[in-house]
Amino acid sequence: MASAMDEDKVMEFLGRVVTDAGAAVAGLCTSLGDRLGLYTAMAGAGPLTSAQLAEKTGLTERYVREWLAAQVAGEYVVYDGDRDGYLLPDEHAAVLADPSAPTYAAGFLTMMQALYGSEDALMEAFRTGEGVGWEEHSAALFAGTAKFFRPGYTGALVSEWLPAMNGTTAKLERGGEVADIGCGFGYSTMLMAQAYPKSHFHGFDFHQPSIDAARQIAQEQGLADRVSFDVATAQDFPGDGYDLVTFFDCLHDMGDPGRALAHAQQALAEDGSCMIVEPNVSADVTENINPIGRAVVSASVAVCLPSALAQHGPQTLGNHAGEAAMRDLADGAGLHHWKLAAESPVNRVYAASR
Repeated sequence: MASAMDEDKVMEFLGRVVTDAGAAVAGLCTSLGDRLGLYTAMAGAGPLTSAQLAEKTGLTERYVREWLAAQVAGEYVVYDGDRDGYLLPDEHAAVLADPSAPTYAAGFLTMMQALYGSEDALMEAFRTGEGVGWEEHSAALFAGTAKFFRPGYTGALVSEWLPAMNGTTAKLERGGEVADIGCGFGYSTMLMAQAYPKSHFHGFDFHQPSIDAARQIAQEQGLADRVSFDVATAQDFPGDGYDLVTFFDCLHDMGDPGRALAHAQQALAEDGSCMIVEPNVSADVTENINPIGRAVVSASVAVCLPSALAQHGPQTLGNHAGEAAMRDLADGAGLHHWKLAAESPVNRVYAASR
């Protein structure tokens, strides 16, 4: 006979599922607060009534009041009943109100618009084994991905990751050539260009709308003299003699990552190197039982694996293939020297060279 279920464990797990469902719905409210500028308006303003916040943001008070009630329920905002005021604590503002801060975390929720919208396509992909291409998602995915990764790159790329790349910074200070593969909106490319004005940076991505966005941002930031963006894949991007070729959170999205690394190896200068930035998750599924691991691996189901499958290449990694798999790919591509150069809670940064 089957053993009787532990009713306490049933109720405990039910509570977790209800909590997760609440978080999923609340995520929509968080995204609205970010996109509508509600958090930014509350940051440093002290307690505000719903009417004051509505006036400050130009929004309808009744909607703002309902949104604030949800924020209090989630403990994102504190309610002061004596003054009928709502306060966004400074510590919360550091996470929700400043897109340029390294701690800013609302960008992931912008991606959710696209991910939930692709559920029907994913259901069909599960049945057929076909992919769901990056370009098949809504524009919210492209903007949300750039928005999500930008704070981490801002906080660590120039100050920590590049200095860990075995003399690369000296080359860039003198004037080097860099290819940023899968550049998306180009924030990684432009952060490097701002730090090293004597070097030239070439961003490549197969997605035309992202390249268009990157070109516009570069123009706005006054970087067009040393930054260029062009449509190209990781297997056919032009140029050679690069001192550095970078892959920021994109190699695992490719249908043929080995060929991408082989092309990068051929495009390097004699003493050049590759920077491969990947999610800080493990090939051992039991090691990803934590909030970051759960979010990253779930994103692999929704975006990373389907994107790679849509390219009909020989290998689809998912975003948690792990260091050993990446190192084997690099070695097979002729990049025989490998090291873990840097690490953050979200990313692992690998240096690979001939």
